[in-house]
Amino acid sequence: QVQLVESGGGSVQVGGSLTLSCAASGYTYRRYYMGWFRQAPGKGREWVSAISTGGSTAAYADSVKGRFTISQNNAKNTLYLQMNSLKPEDTAMYYCAADCQAYSASWCRYWGQGTQVTVSS
Repeated sequence: QVQLVESGGGSVQVGGSLTLSCAASGYTYRRYYMGWFRQAPGKGREWVSAISTGGSTAAYADSVKGRFTISQNNAKNTLYLQMNSLKPEDTAMYYCAADCQAYSASWCRYWGQGTQVTVSS
């Protein structure tokens, strides 16, 4: 019933920007946080950013602070991740998650299919 669909991934040069979107359906009532995670080849799923239901609180992993911005449009039921000053180490599959009680993948109930971000050096 609940579906999350990511879009906006692609390939960019170092220093470039991308905006990821996560369209949610069947999830108009949000219990906890929504957020973004990423997973690079051979690595675990890493927490990137989270935002509270009302959008008043946002949090970021140290690796992306100052470069990424999380936001949401509740009217459109869409979550965004603006990524600036991209680095090769940002290359990963990015996942949208919903109903997260903590900044950890194991605490999120719903997941999107992922969108690939590739940053070339």
